Amino acid sequence: MLKGLSDPIRLRVIEQLGAGERCVCDLTTDLQLSQSRLSFHLKVLREAGLISDRQSGRWVYYRLRPEALGALQQWLQGLSISCEARSSCCDG
Repeated sequence: MLKGLSDPIRLRVIEQLGAGERCVCDLTTDLQLSQSRLSFHLKVLREAGLISDRQSGRWVYYRLRPEALGALQQWLQGLSISCEARSSCCDG
């Protein structure tokens, strides 16, 4: 998932989808990206499990996967809690 979020363009896509499902044609216009460049980034996000898509007629619609965002949030929360723990290996 982190690879999916590691690019500024993909972060912008995620932010756009935060408002709800979007047609690829709207994303292309709003993000000012070519179809091929946007398709590449959408593929990476889909493979990372962060978004899903559905086809309706000739258009493809994308949306965030709430369960993936929840898993990412839990992982970050766990990491935040564990980073506060102190090491006891060298305490004397």
